[in-house]
Amino acid sequence: MTPLFRLEQYTLKRPQEVLLVKAEVNGEPDELMVFKGFSSSLMRPTAFDPDIPVLPAHAEIIHIDRAYSPYNPDAPHYIQQGLTWEMMQALLKEVGV
Repeated sequence: MTPLFRLEQYTLKRPQEVLLVKAEVNGEPDELMVFKGFSSSLMRPTAFDPDIPVLPAHAEIIHIDRAYSPYNPDAPHYIQQGLTWEMMQALLKEVGV
């Protein structure tokens, strides 16, 4: 199970949350939004096919921000900011993913 798949599953179990993920793919920065089981890159084209991962398995997650839905980029309402992948593990375990 890839990290991104686990984050998508987390948002299915916590639909009131939006995850903003900063990652690095082959040395290039990327930012993703994960909401209700789907993810989309905010910096790159996202394939229409949901079976094509937005973030490759070898990508490095830099940090994750949790925000309330609906997400307003001009005035986000954060729950937590700057979570590392290791810190996010506890929340994933809490919801069973």
